[in-house]
Amino acid sequence: MRRSEQVPAPVEWGQVFGDEVLATAILDRLLHHCGIVSINGPSYRLKNGLAAIEGDNTAA
Repeated sequence: MRRSEQVPAPVEWGQVFGDEVLATAILDRLLHHCGIVSINGPSYRLKNGLAAIEGDNTAA
């Protein structure tokens, strides 16, 4: 997978593996001991990207 490609959302993994049951089993095993962290608030990636774009515009 190239760096620019995004990993598909878990709901789309059935299409990736070609089998919904297989995708569900894989996700179940991967996520069995995981904790889910819900992050709310502004995106630092978006904020930094917008700041970089604005910085480019002011330099021109």
